[in-house]
Amino acid sequence: MMKDKVRIAVAGAGYIGQAHMQAAQASQACCLAAVVDPSAAAGELARRAGVPWYTSLEAMLEQDRPDGIVLATPNQLHVAHAQLCMNAGIPILLEKPVAHTLAAGAGLQDLAQAKSARVLIGHHRAHSPIMATARQVVEQGRLGKIVAVMGSALFVKPDHYFADAPWRREPGAGPILLNMIHEVHNLRMLCGEIQAVQAFSSHAARGFEVEDTVAINLHFRQGALGTFMLSDTAASARSWEQTSQENPAYPSYEDEDCYVVAGTHGSLAIPSMRLKSYASDADRSWWKPFEQSVVDMVREDPILRQMEHFGAVVRGTAEPLVSLQDGLANLRVTEAIVAAARTGRVVEIKA
Repeated sequence: MMKDKVRIAVAGAGYIGQAHMQAAQASQACCLAAVVDPSAAAGELARRAGVPWYTSLEAMLEQDRPDGIVLATPNQLHVAHAQLCMNAGIPILLEKPVAHTLAAGAGLQDLAQAKSARVLIGHHRAHSPIMATARQVVEQGRLGKIVAVMGSALFVKPDHYFADAPWRREPGAGPILLNMIHEVHNLRMLCGEIQAVQAFSSHAARGFEVEDTVAINLHFRQGALGTFMLSDTAASARSWEQTSQENPAYPSYEDEDCYVVAGTHGSLAIPSMRLKSYASDADRSWWKPFEQSVVDMVREDPILRQMEHFGAVVRGTAEPLVSLQDGLANLRVTEAIVAAARTGRVVEIKA
């Protein structure tokens, strides 16, 4: 236990904000210092946690200066809130997406560079030990040269999800913008940068203006190709939440995977970590059997691990595992998928 914990304020008391609050309270390196949100419900959360409640970041900064701030506020407020914290010289954990547009995100990156700001982007799956192990298998060359990846995020959002917030039926919502950005970061971790995308989208199941199902093709800079199926109306367990066993709020299915990475010498199914590989070059044939194993790994809460890492970023003893530049790269690919689905064209992605 550290003698002096890093004092963390959490701005935004929605679902993910509450997860950050719980992580700060459970952390060995950090402690929850304040809750910032204008809602009365947030005031009750702060009371239960025994910390001050503020209705705005400005109000908090007039009274207190925490060591770090988690920004889990609505997407359209990310840039303004991040600018406020950067100008105040306070390190931030900024939830994805970094900005509502790429242009706004680029401006935020310029300010971060000018202020030498410490910014961690909240792609919590990057802190998953499952993903760390999978990436290590790839980087060690155990699969050979990576040639393909197949991925999926197939799940069902219940009807009340849309009834409770009708904006989720309209353009600007939908699984590409709300869910795919998580997958993009995982795919970049496993296979490198993405240079082009194609996509078909459909809204045939629900009939909303926004898509409910998307088929995506990916071209990685190092030569690998990928396919990804995305749907928030598909009765399937092939999603990260339903296979990783990292979030107990979701039922889990050990026999399912959501990614398969294939190389010239082997393939890895994730998150079950089932590895199939050939013993030697001479055995590389579909007539020859694979050597089969399961790669050892552990499961830990990635949001808690992210909070511990943020504490180190605040102290200046670690560089952000997910940088602002990473966050912009994820947003750039996600927006390219939207454009590809809208136009039916291949969309090239510039670095």
